[in-house]
Amino acid sequence: METGIRVLLLTVTLAALSGCATVSNWFHHRQEARDEQAQAREDAKRADQSLDDDTTPRVVDPTVERRKITVPKIRSANVELGLDYGAMSIEDFDTNPSYGATLAYHVTEDFFLQAEYGRSKGGKTSFETLGGNIQLLTPAERHFTYYDLSFGYNFLPGEAFIGRGYALSSAFYLLGGIGSVDFAGDQKFTVNFGAGYRVLPSDWLAVHITVQDRVYQSDLLGTTKLTNNIEMRIGTTVFF
Repeated sequence: METGIRVLLLTVTLAALSGCATVSNWFHHRQEARDEQAQAREDAKRADQSLDDDTTPRVVDPTVERRKITVPKIRSANVELGLDYGAMSIEDFDTNPSYGATLAYHVTEDFFLQAEYGRSKGGKTSFETLGGNIQLLTPAERHFTYYDLSFGYNFLPGEAFIGRGYALSSAFYLLGGIGSVDFAGDQKFTVNFGAGYRVLPSDWLAVHITVQDRVYQSDLLGTTKLTNNIEMRIGTTVFF
């Protein structure tokens, strides 16, 4: 009987010791987990502080200083009147100075009608130069006078910059139309076509550079052919 009681007490004692060891291990593992979570939070906080303290310069600075540019505008008036001066190459009759006047009406922003008047003078042909005293035309017959009515189209509108702070409105334009030429004592029907470039220094003044060809049929030198009479001119116009 006494031996059985001793065995029972010994068994209970061993079981109690085993339970204490298990509970101790459980508390130890929970403490390690808390320590690991605290360390992770600390590492994340240090990483955030490192990003905030980063002073590495940026490759591209997004701040761009805007420039103030004054762009002239065409007045609301659609009529344009001007004078021009240049040079005309009259086929077979050399190249000589030319001058004229233009009157344009702007139907829309892109399309316009233009009337032109101009004069030049034909020189001597190679036949006259080599023939000595041979004169095909009198001095009065050498005057080359043209009248044109053309249709114009503005394209490639843009700006021409002078320096860094001043811009001029500009545009290229195409011309094509019909007209008449008085030359060598005769009047001929002509077809003209060309192109030009316009720049506006102010809202009422424009500067033009134009190249234009006037084509007509001539039999002056004994054979009938189409002659090309190319003119290059520079002019100024005003809007009103």
